[in-house]
Amino acid sequence: METKMGHDTLSDKPLDPNGTATIDNKADSQTEELVLNKPPDGGWGWMVVFGSFMIHVIADGVAYSFGIYVESFLDHFEASRSEVGFLGSLMLGVTWGTGPIASSLTNKFGCRAVAIVGSIVAAFGLIISRFAPNIYFMYFSFGIVTGFGLGMAYLPAIVAVSFYFEKRRSLATGIAVCGSGVGTFIFAPLTEILLEEYGWQGTVLIEAAILLNCMLCGAVFRPLPVVTSSGKQNADDAERGSETLGKLKFVVNVNENEESANKPLTSSSWSLMVRKQELNGMNANRKLFCSDTQLAKKRFADKRYNKIADKDTSLGPMARKDIFYTASLHNIPLFNTDESEYRRSMVNVNTDTDSRKGGCRLLQMLGCSNETLKETMDCHLMADVIFQLFAISNLLTSIGLCVPYVFLPDRATDLGMKKSEGAFLISIVGISNTVGRIVFGFLADFKCINRLMLYNTVLVLCGACSLLSALCFNYPLMSAYAASFGLFIGVYICLTPVVLVDLLGLENLSNSFGLVLLYQGIGAVVGPPMAGAVYDKTKDYNNSFYLMGICVAISGAMLYPIPCIQRYRRRKNKGNLLTEPSSTATTTTSA
Repeated sequence: METKMGHDTLSDKPLDPNGTATIDNKADSQTEELVLNKPPDGGWGWMVVFGSFMIHVIADGVAYSFGIYVESFLDHFEASRSEVGFLGSLMLGVTWGTGPIASSLTNKFGCRAVAIVGSIVAAFGLIISRFAPNIYFMYFSFGIVTGFGLGMAYLPAIVAVSFYFEKRRSLATGIAVCGSGVGTFIFAPLTEILLEEYGWQGTVLIEAAILLNCMLCGAVFRPLPVVTSSGKQNADDAERGSETLGKLKFVVNVNENEESANKPLTSSSWSLMVRKQELNGMNANRKLFCSDTQLAKKRFADKRYNKIADKDTSLGPMARKDIFYTASLHNIPLFNTDESEYRRSMVNVNTDTDSRKGGCRLLQMLGCSNETLKETMDCHLMADVIFQLFAISNLLTSIGLCVPYVFLPDRATDLGMKKSEGAFLISIVGISNTVGRIVFGFLADFKCINRLMLYNTVLVLCGACSLLSALCFNYPLMSAYAASFGLFIGVYICLTPVVLVDLLGLENLSNSFGLVLLYQGIGAVVGPPMAGAVYDKTKDYNNSFYLMGICVAISGAMLYPIPCIQRYRRRKNKGNLLTEPSSTATTTTSA
């Protein structure tokens, strides 16, 4: 629908090739488009990095120290190791599997709000676990509620850093995720001390209080403004506005018959907010650039634009197609040649008029569009052989990844070592994992390094170490195994999104990463109870770690055929291109 009498109208054309939403003004032939501000690559961004680092320290420290609880839960609930293992795996699986839902919530409400609410939910889950009458209630409180809260806090911690950094993104993200290893190193012995002093009931209450500190960390995730790029006439106004307030919003005037809508600005400032209001005694054919203070008094939009705004047309944190890309952007050719063009091409604005039809009713009740959830769970990739290989590989790796975090302390105790020594093995895994993320992240930035081959080979080595762990019968050897496992598994954590981009392209990163998180969550849920069941039957942890090592080694080995599949596809595509002209010529001749 277009307004009459030469009013500003929204173009009926689809989004432009760069993925930006445009507004055509027929009066002065100017175009408005949603663009991403250039990230500061510093400044307040370092506070965001610190907040993300601390969330990783606390959230992952609590999650990966679950193995310290195993013996206490075995005694208190009189449960089998399979049942207790399922509790730990459920928490980790829900944390990872929450990714797509957390993405949708983050896109609607912003990183700050979601991280704060997630911290509260995770702490609440631990608090009610204190009163659990049996292991099955713990599945709900400790596993599902706490895991969901940790997932809500974890994803914004990654997204916020990526939104603040481009040129230094690799460094900033590397610093943030190192908090995971540091947290594991700190919380494993801390949890053991608290268990000896207060029992598991007191320990979960203390850790719940510590988790609430993530609220303060999430509070520093101040959103960056999203502005509109207009023609030459408005460029200077936009620059001055961004220097003074850091936020500019484009407002289009409407017909005098439009209703007033003086609603408060409550949505995340990631979004381009467009509101209606009646103009009293003013010419309706004009447009304004307003600061936030002015916008509170004057908000105008034409019917068409407001209609699309109601369909969640916004630039939320997830609007960046490269939001999950943690490596250096200098690896992307377009970024090196034209940063502005790259930034425009990364905008992903949803204008699907049916975005609210069907889908998750809970998200609709929360005011979230289903589009972000659809993008992070786009199932058309399921038909891609390369993606299927990579996703199944991630599932197998997740099965093996969680087993040492859950059962390594109990395995050490089973071999006659002290509880404190078993707890410190988890600390060794944590600190060596930090070293591994730094080392493999650094190696992946070299152009001479084939990142897929690096990823595959290190996973095979990690599986081999777990197979050889049966030879570790004393504390020094177990420490060596813990260090090697933590070091090698670091490649899985830091290079998964990078390898996804290499295999499927940057434009498919959000889609593929959401599905990969789902596979990882399934693997995390399956692994520890499977290992616990093997121990319950054989009374030997060596068999459990054999199974885990085989899964990790296969997960790396199964990716070696991917380059052959890629070469086959290139030859096939090349052959199709060569046959098309000849078939066209034959058709012309016969005609």
